[in-house]
Amino acid sequence: MLAGAAALGAAATLPNVAAADTGGRGRLRVPPDAISIQLYSLRSLLEKDVPGTLSALADIGYRRVELAGTYGYQAAEFKSILDRNHITASSTHVGIDGANLDQVIADAKVLGNTRIVHPYSNFGTVAGWQSFATRLEKAGAAVRQAGLHLGYHNHDQEFRPVQGRLPYDILTRGTTELNVHLEIDLFWAVNGGADPVWLVYQNFGRVLQFHVKDRKPDGTMTDPGTGAIDFANIFRRTWHEGVQEFIVEHDQPTDPLHTAKVGYDYLFGLRF
Repeated sequence: MLAGAAALGAAATLPNVAAADTGGRGRLRVPPDAISIQLYSLRSLLEKDVPGTLSALADIGYRRVELAGTYGYQAAEFKSILDRNHITASSTHVGIDGANLDQVIADAKVLGNTRIVHPYSNFGTVAGWQSFATRLEKAGAAVRQAGLHLGYHNHDQEFRPVQGRLPYDILTRGTTELNVHLEIDLFWAVNGGADPVWLVYQNFGRVLQFHVKDRKPDGTMTDPGTGAIDFANIFRRTWHEGVQEFIVEHDQPTDPLHTAKVGYDYLFGLRF
């Protein structure tokens, strides 16, 4: 989510960013019920027509979504629309800083979420990141005690050194697997020069969700399967690491429903 992509040609030389292969390289596949979409990608449509947009997603094949707001609807009202379309909202993006966490938890339960994910943070000092990690861990403990789980979604700034340290290291070392899981945005990780496979290995058991958005060699964001990120390689090498949800996303799609269909069809048909 958020800001446009900065071009980082060097990232395209990583082993996992070789030309994408959507062909049948293996027998593994993403389970259809693990394919999701971040509704932020469809915000321009949802702002005008929530029922129609969710119905269109159901027609494409989606049975799972990740929320980023409810577009003027109360949680129970939004849940009712999801139910009519046989869609589950497994998680929702909500920033913990400044939020009424009790209300966030209550709404998440009404919506049927099992996870709450903090979507974005950026601090210019090590101390700022350390302080945030402490707040994230505390919030994660409260969310866990309420029967849900809190996660963190990265952009690319977490992989750029701040005062000689990587913010992602500060976050993962300053929080626990018990209270904070990781949602790796594959585009932003690659854009920051990180190897997503190594990130999963380093954080064994903590990575439960992938954001599947693609990247052209010049750094431009594009629909899944139309860029240079080798998702087949990433998924194959991390298949036994516990990732449970593969979430289609594009921050600035020109045609949101086209992006949704391209992303779903790509993940549905991918073999690795």
